[in-house]
Amino acid sequence: MRVNKKYSCLPAEEKGIHIINIRAIEDIGYDQHESTLLNSLSKNPDADCKYGLYFRDGKRKVDYILVYHYKKSSAGKTLARRAQQNDASVRSTKHDQPLPGKGVQLEMGESEPHVDYHEDDKRFRREEYEGNLVEAGLELERDEDTKIHGIGFVKIHAPWNVLCREAEFLKLKMPTKKMYQINQTHGLLKKINSVIQKITEPIQPKVAEHKPQTVKRLSYPFSREKQHLFDLSDKDSFFDSKTRSTIVYEILKRTTCTKAKYSMGITSLLANGVYSAAYPLHDGDYEGENVEPNDRKLLCEEWASYGVFYKYQPIDLVRKYFGEKIGLYFAWLGVYTQMLIPASIVGIIVFLYGCATVDENIPSMEMCDQRNNITMCPLCDKTCSYWKMSSACATARASHLFDNPATVFFSVFMALWAATFMEHWKRKQMRLNYRWDLTGFEEEEDHPRAEYEAKVLEKSLRKEHKHKETDKEKLTWKDRFPAYLTNFVGIIFMVGLTFAIVFGVIIYRISTAAALAISSTPSGRSSVRVTVTATAVIINLVVIIILDEVYGCIARWLTQIEVPKTDKNFEERLIFKAFLLKFVNAYTPIFYVAFFKGRFVGRPGDYVYIFHSFRMEECAPGGCLMELCIQLSIIMLGKQLIQNNLFEIGIPKMKKFIRYLKLKRRRSLDHEEHMKKKQRYEVDYNLEPFAGLTPEYMEMIIQFGFVTLFVASFPLAPLFALLNNIIEIRLDAKKFVTELRRPVAVRAKDIGIWYNILRGIGKLAVIINAFVISFTSDFIPRLVYLYMYSENGTMHGFVNHTLSSFNVSDFQAGTAPNDPLDLGYEVQICRYKDYREPPWSENKYDISKDFWAVLAARLAFVIVFQNLVMFMSEFVDWIIPDIPKDISQQIHKEKVLMVEVFMREEQGKLQMLETWKDKDKKKGENCNNHSPRLSRSRSGSLSSCHSYPLDV
Repeated sequence: MRVNKKYSCLPAEEKGIHIINIRAIEDIGYDQHESTLLNSLSKNPDADCKYGLYFRDGKRKVDYILVYHYKKSSAGKTLARRAQQNDASVRSTKHDQPLPGKGVQLEMGESEPHVDYHEDDKRFRREEYEGNLVEAGLELERDEDTKIHGIGFVKIHAPWNVLCREAEFLKLKMPTKKMYQINQTHGLLKKINSVIQKITEPIQPKVAEHKPQTVKRLSYPFSREKQHLFDLSDKDSFFDSKTRSTIVYEILKRTTCTKAKYSMGITSLLANGVYSAAYPLHDGDYEGENVEPNDRKLLCEEWASYGVFYKYQPIDLVRKYFGEKIGLYFAWLGVYTQMLIPASIVGIIVFLYGCATVDENIPSMEMCDQRNNITMCPLCDKTCSYWKMSSACATARASHLFDNPATVFFSVFMALWAATFMEHWKRKQMRLNYRWDLTGFEEEEDHPRAEYEAKVLEKSLRKEHKHKETDKEKLTWKDRFPAYLTNFVGIIFMVGLTFAIVFGVIIYRISTAAALAISSTPSGRSSVRVTVTATAVIINLVVIIILDEVYGCIARWLTQIEVPKTDKNFEERLIFKAFLLKFVNAYTPIFYVAFFKGRFVGRPGDYVYIFHSFRMEECAPGGCLMELCIQLSIIMLGKQLIQNNLFEIGIPKMKKFIRYLKLKRRRSLDHEEHMKKKQRYEVDYNLEPFAGLTPEYMEMIIQFGFVTLFVASFPLAPLFALLNNIIEIRLDAKKFVTELRRPVAVRAKDIGIWYNILRGIGKLAVIINAFVISFTSDFIPRLVYLYMYSENGTMHGFVNHTLSSFNVSDFQAGTAPNDPLDLGYEVQICRYKDYREPPWSENKYDISKDFWAVLAARLAFVIVFQNLVMFMSEFVDWIIPDIPKDISQQIHKEKVLMVEVFMREEQGKLQMLETWKDKDKKKGENCNNHSPRLSRSRSGSLSSCHSYPLDV
C-alpha cells in the first residue's frame, strides 16, 4: 500500500499501530472517529487473503515466498530506514509495508538497541535485493507478525505484464484458441479399446485430467505480439500456479545483489543465510473440515493414499501441480512397476517348477540317500571332523528350487524384459512429451551456480592484483586439478574401504565357522553353515545401510569441491559418483559369493590360507547358488524395508517433530494468538525442504540392479520388487503432497542420465547372469555329465562324478582332525568337491581332464549366451519404434495446423490492407468529383488518407 507522506511520520504510540493506510480509509469515508477506525481494523483480514494464499488486498495471488530471520532489537532502525527510502522505491513501498496490526511495534522508552553488524549487513542485502526485484516488475509484501517469532516472510506476486514477458523469454508453450480432433482408432481396435476402458474403469483415478481426450488445443510458444492467438478470457487462470512460480524463480535466480563482495542471486543469498528459505506455496489444505477444493486435496485423495494402491496414477495432475521433472519420475516409476508384473508371474512359475520337480531331481536324491555312505573331508583344520554328505540334504534340495533348467530360460527372459522395458519407457516418454507440449523443447544452458561465480571472481581478483589484463575468466582443468585429484583418491579410498569391510566379514565367517565346529552339541555343529551365513549377511546389510548414507554425503562433498558450472552439471556429476559408490557398496558382498567364494580353496593337504591361519571357506556340496540366493534376498529385502521405507517414513517424521519442538520452545504467545489459524506460508515453512529426486531414483536403480543382475539365483526378486514399489509409489506421493514444501516446477523432456545408467545395468546383467549360470550354478557340469559321461543318459552318478578322493594319510602335519573316529569308524579315504586325479593315480591330486572339459563348456556357454541375448535385445530395440505411429502423426498434424493458422492470419492482414486501400481510393475519387476546394490540397488529404490504414 502506498503510504501518504503527510502521515508517514505519524508516531506509533498515538494510534497504537505501526503504519495505517489513511488514504484507503479516507476513500471509503471512515476517517471520522478513532473508535470507528479501530472497529474497521478489528475485522479478521486473514479470511480475505485466504490465510496467506493472497496478498492483504485479497486479489493478488502469492506466487513465491522468501523467509528470513530477524532480530526485534533492530526494528526501529529498519522502520526509519524504510521511511527514508519511500521516495526512492515507491513501487516497493506500495506493496512492502505491513498492514494495520502487522509489523514490529516499537515500545516507548525502548533503549538504543545493540548494533549487530552481521544482521545489519544481511538486512542491507535483503533491502537491495528486494528493491531489484521490484525494478524487475515483481510486487512484494512483508509479514513479520507471525506465530513463528523471529521469522519474517516476503510474499511475491508476479503481475500479468511480467508473466507475459517472462513466458516469452522462457519460450513457454501455451494453449491457443485453435482446437483440433485427435486421431481415433477405428474398427476392431476401437472396440478393443472400449472394452479395455470399461474393464479398467474401476482402477482409473477420478480426476478430470486423466480422462481420455478427443480434442486438444494447439500449443505455441507464448508471444506478446501474438496474444490474439491465445485464449485470454480468464487471465487469472491462464498461467497456473506451477508456471507462475517457475517464472518468479527464474527472476529470483538472475536478480543480483551487488552490495556483497560479489554478485549474488537467490541461491547465494540462501547459502549465506541472508534468506533462510525460498519456496512456492501449496494450493491449500489437504485435510480438515470446510476445505476448499484444490489440486493438492485431489492429489491426496486420488494419489497419495494407500487405499488407492490398485489405481493408476493421475500423472497429468501430478505434472500440473509439481512440474514435468517430477511428473516424469512418477511416470517412469509407474511404468517400471507395471512391467514388474509379468516378470513376477514368470519368476513365480520358475520357482513353482523347482518346487514341483525337487522330488524328481536325481542329484539331490543321491545326496540325501544315506545308503551311499559318502564321507566328506573336514571343513576346517583340527577342530572339524569328517562328515556325511547326507547331512547336507536340506541345502541340496533347497538349491534345486533356484538351480534348475528353468533358471536359464528365466535369465534369457529377464534380459529381453529389460530391453522391452527400456523401449516401452521411450514410447511412453514420447506420449507424455506430446501431451505436455514438450515436443521441440530443448534445455538451454542454465545460469552459472553461485559457487562457480565466486571462484571465477576470486581468480580474476588474483590476476588483477598481479596487474594482468584478462578477458572474461572461467575455470579451467588446471584450476580444478586439485579437486579432480581429491575425487580420484577419495573414490579409490572408498572402494578400498568397501573391499576391506567385505574381507573383514570373510574373516568373521571363517573364524566363526571354526569356533562353532568345536561346539559339543550335535545341533550346534549341524547348523554351522546356516548360522554363519545368516549372521554374516546381517552384518553386511547393516554396513551397507550405514555406508550408503556416508557415501551419499561424501559424493556431494566431492562434487562441491569440483565447482561445476551449472546445476545440471552438478547433478550429473553427483549422480555418477553416488551411483558408483553405492553400486560397489551394495553388490560387492554378492559378487564375492557369486564368483570368488570356493574358487581359491586349494585341496585337502594343500589348502590356501589367509594370514597363515585362516583357511579359505568352501561352497556347500550343492554349490554356492543357495548361499547367493540367501545373500541377495536378505540384502534386497533389508534395504527396501529398512532404508527405503522405514527411513523415508521415520526420518521426516522425526525431523518434523524436532522442528515443532524448537518452534514451540521459541513461542511466547498469549492464548488468543495461539488459537489463531496459521497462514499458508507459515504452515509450509514447517514442512521439510525438497532435496531433489536423486535419492528417489537411486534407490529404484539399485533395486533394478537386484532384479536384473543376479536374477538367475533369485527368481522371486521381481515379485518382492513389485510389492515394494506398490508401497513406494504411495509413500513417495504422500511425502510430496503432505510432508515436503512444494518444489519449483522444472521442465524436462526425459529422465536424463538415469536412462543411460539403466541401459548400462541392462547390458551388464546379461554378462553377469551368463557367468552366474555358467560358473556359480551346476547347470553346465550337469550338461557335460549328461552328454559326455553318463552311461545310461540319466543323471545317476553325477554327484560321485563331481567328487574327488583324498587319502587321509596325506594331510599336512597339524591339520588332521583331532577326533578321527567321530563318525564311529576309521576313515581312510574322504571326498571333496573338485575335478582332480585320485591318490592312486600317477599324477595324484592334479587337475583332471574333466575339469578342462567343464571349463571349456562354461566359457562356450558364456560366449553363446551373451551374444545370443545381446542380439535378441538389439532386435527388440530395433523392431519397436521409439515414437509411436499415432504420436508422430499428431505431431505432424500440429505443425500443419500451425502453418495454416499463420497463413490465414497473413491472408487476413493482406485482405484488410486491400480493403482499406479500396476505400481510400473511392474516397479520393469522391473528393475530386464533389469538392473542388479539396483538389488544391489533394496531396495532403490523400497522404493522410493513405496513412490511415498503415497506422492501423
